[in-house]
Order: sequence, then C-alpha cells, then structure tokens
Amino acid sequence: MNRLSQYLKEVRLELNKVNWPTREETTRYTVLVIVMSLAIAMFLGGLDYVFSWLLNKFIL
Repeated sequence: MNRLSQYLKEVRLELNKVNWPTREETTRYTVLVIVMSLAIAMFLGGLDYVFSWLLNKFIL
C-alpha cells in the first residue's frame, strides 16, 4: 500500500509540472486539425476521382 501511495504522490507532482494549453490554444489546435483533415480528405478524394476517370477512359 505504501508503494501505491508513493506512486500516486509522484504522479501528482509530475502532473503539476505539465505545461497545460489554454482554452484558446486548445480551440485553435482543434480547428487546425479539423481543417487539415478536411483538406487532406478533399485532396485524396480528388485524386481518387481523377484516377477513376483515367481508368475508365483509357483502360475500361
């Protein structure tokens, strides 16, 4: 039980050292991730459309 208590105290000390982001930073990073995900999805969707069109036009 002593080891568990010591472990939890050390965890608490380490969590106090963490540099937590502010609400504004968290919101900004979340929006950035969503925008980048949508941009990559559109890019890959565009490539899929072009390659499908090329495949149908020249091979099939």
